[in-house]
Amino acid sequence: MNVNGKHYLTIWMKNTSVMMINQQLLPFRFEIFEAGDYLATTDAIKTMIVRGAGAIGAAAGYAMAQAFIQASGNQSIAEKARLEIEASRPTARNLFYATERVFKAGCISTEKAIIEAHKIADEDIAAGKMIGIHGNTLIKKNANILTHCNAGWLGFVDYGSALSPIYKANEEGKKVFVYVDETRPRSQGAKLTAWELKHENIPHLIIPDNAGAFLCSKGKIDMMICGADRIAANGDTANKIGTFEKAIVAKTFGIPFYIAAPLSTFDINSQSGDDIEIEERSEEEVLFQTGTNENDELIKIRVCSLGSKAYNPAFDVTPASYITGFITEKGIIPVEKSIIKNLLS
Repeated sequence: MNVNGKHYLTIWMKNTSVMMINQQLLPFRFEIFEAGDYLATTDAIKTMIVRGAGAIGAAAGYAMAQAFIQASGNQSIAEKARLEIEASRPTARNLFYATERVFKAGCISTEKAIIEAHKIADEDIAAGKMIGIHGNTLIKKNANILTHCNAGWLGFVDYGSALSPIYKANEEGKKVFVYVDETRPRSQGAKLTAWELKHENIPHLIIPDNAGAFLCSKGKIDMMICGADRIAANGDTANKIGTFEKAIVAKTFGIPFYIAAPLSTFDINSQSGDDIEIEERSEEEVLFQTGTNENDELIKIRVCSLGSKAYNPAFDVTPASYITGFITEKGIIPVEKSIIKNLLS
């Protein structure tokens, strides 16, 4: 990740603290948030100071390591901490993948827990890089690509998933153009994806979430690439709310619809999308928006009818039949249950 000419990771561990780019403040301010213990790191996951499949996984792994540091060998304290960490974002498969690995290592020693947490973060970086290499083979010159939510640097430790192929294509001079869904209610596309693309000098436009079908009907979109928070054994995919709508539109107009995700996001224990728990977040995310005023001060304002209530599911599930294929660190994977099962076994 390059920010003003300097390379950053989204999240890393420094001594016993977890350092992360504060995504609540982007794109208006760039600041590093320090979480000094597992409770602070867990809260950062829950409040979306850190967010995105891979970054959540790394954060959860580091939080689990912090818990072992704080527990001083008391396994029951670490077990309690694990439950707290896993309750922070229940749809995110990478979170559970990370806590399980680090907890097992921590039961041997705290040092091994820390080593395992770092290993998970390093693997995430390597997977993101390979997703970019494999996904780039699908992108033609001068392609117009539509994205939803943010699955770039900020959603992973580095490189990203859905944006990684776009960065690789841009690096090779393919002159891609990106249509960025704003992604209500938290506007991760408008705030985060657009911010990333701007720093990479990739041409793009932010579009309303409900403009995708219109653009597709006019032949403006060549392909769609989205990320994932959990992929069931049959290929059903949970991702940011609104992804399913994009998949429906893509299928209607015969546009390739790819999910980019590392194998750590696949959940062999979820047989289908029906087994995936969908996180419901506060209605305030719908009723209010955060921005800046004329003095560049961060402010929160109500944007909905006073007295109205809101429903805020954070994810939806796209059935496998709407997905063209999965872009993983192992290559482009067809949507076939048997192939997915063999990859994960």
